[in-house]
Amino acid sequence: MIWKSYRNFFKSTVSALMLVGSVVGVSHAQELRIGLSAEPTSADPQFFDSAPNSALAAHLFGSLVSADENRKLLPGLARSWKMLDDTTWEFKLQPKATFANGEKLTPRDVVYSYCRIPFVEGSPGTFSDLVKTIVSIEAPDEETVVIKTGKPDPILPNRLISAFIINADASGGGKNIKYKKDGCEDFGDNPKPADFNNPANSRGAGPYKLAEFTPGSQIVLERNENYWGEAPHWKRVIMKPLTNAGARVAGLIAGDVDMIEAPSAQDFERLTSAGFTIARALTPRLLYIQLDQNNDPTWKSPTVKGADNNPMSDRRVRQAMSMAINRKAIAERIMGGLAAPAGELLPYPMFGSTKDFPVADHHPEAAKKLLAEAGYPKGFEITLATPNDRYINADKVAQAVGQMWARIGIETNVDAMTAGTFFGRRNKYEFSAFLAGYGSTTGEMSEKIDALVLTRNPDKATGTLNLSHYSNPTVDELVTRAKQTVDDQNREQLLQQATKTAMDDVALLPLYFEVRPWALRKGFTYSARSDEQTRAMSVKPETAN
Repeated sequence: MIWKSYRNFFKSTVSALMLVGSVVGVSHAQELRIGLSAEPTSADPQFFDSAPNSALAAHLFGSLVSADENRKLLPGLARSWKMLDDTTWEFKLQPKATFANGEKLTPRDVVYSYCRIPFVEGSPGTFSDLVKTIVSIEAPDEETVVIKTGKPDPILPNRLISAFIINADASGGGKNIKYKKDGCEDFGDNPKPADFNNPANSRGAGPYKLAEFTPGSQIVLERNENYWGEAPHWKRVIMKPLTNAGARVAGLIAGDVDMIEAPSAQDFERLTSAGFTIARALTPRLLYIQLDQNNDPTWKSPTVKGADNNPMSDRRVRQAMSMAINRKAIAERIMGGLAAPAGELLPYPMFGSTKDFPVADHHPEAAKKLLAEAGYPKGFEITLATPNDRYINADKVAQAVGQMWARIGIETNVDAMTAGTFFGRRNKYEFSAFLAGYGSTTGEMSEKIDALVLTRNPDKATGTLNLSHYSNPTVDELVTRAKQTVDDQNREQLLQQATKTAMDDVALLPLYFEVRPWALRKGFTYSARSDEQTRAMSVKPETAN
């Protein structure tokens, strides 16, 4: 009797354990754990224009226009859009779109969201450029939004990809809000960015809801069961900040996470041999060098020695400095294949780029001859500045460039510093040469050439990242025409012509486009995104494909 009782107890205990294990297995099968290389600073989708913040926002919120992993435009909260005339766009809202609290999306939510974008409290990187051309927004009916711009804006839908929509009612928006460029009428309340970190404040229409936001620890998302679109595979997503690459790889191997961002190239072989998958995406993030080109005879470039004037104001010197750089070697040896040598500002086939655009030849001897022709047979001395905590291996790349320049007679000192220090000093024109990076919000050429190459003019908001004093009226005129050209084919040709003119003039030195890697556990797939964002919706087990 004792043995029989024990046997029955044992059988029931095993059955219970099997049941618990089955439940845990099912639960874990619906949970995705991600190791992040950079942590989002806020759940407010309009707070900071950065890849980590925008990636989180894409889970919790929606925008009128969406895009696939290659930047192809797709319907978002708007099911369709079209131009009514050169300065008028019509967007038709998704009839079934609702917020996580069940409230229906209305044009008022769009107006409120676009009104708030320029006025987010304490934003370290504003989204204001997304709505800068909008002068009015009207709603003829409950499913139509009509946006008028002050001038033709053919890439408005591209920019609106990152203009996330928040719930006007949940945010305290005015009932009769009216869009005005310099401040909307009856705007209502402007929630603080920190308010969005509270899961109780549900304001999004995305596929997930925020369950926890604990800085430095984890962000937890739960599937939005009221989501109007295709339901995501994962019921629960846990994002853990693991800013050290070694710690991310160790966590993946140990099974603490299912997926990690930015594994180190030197770990690829170890990961793949152990059955993990590496996903890659060629991104539009360009690493480039800007050279001080101030041609004022009284100007003394701040970190150039051994020259009476500014050598880089001479195109021949800039061309020599470009030809001295072995971009292929940098991409292969320093970046470990996580880079593609660049000859222009965007990788092909993004809009405005050119197929087979030439990358500058590595030709040190020809570079020496150009320096001599320009009057610098013995070269000169320069300091190359770079951030050491913002871009992959940027300090090592800068050191390599410095060695390559030294071989043609340009003695180079590399000054690597934290990103905060670097950007502050760069914006004060303290560098004669600096290495930096720039991605793309729109995935097309006008945005990048406008920021990096056009003549810097604060009144026109052009050349916002042109800290080199470069100015070419021909390039300015071509880009200005392109930005007002509605026909796609004509606009692209103008942008291609402007890019070629600027690259022939050595406006800056493009080095390479970053290749963004992810690593996943065996049996998982990821549609790697060129915008560098990690999205749980694009991660699936192979059986779900």
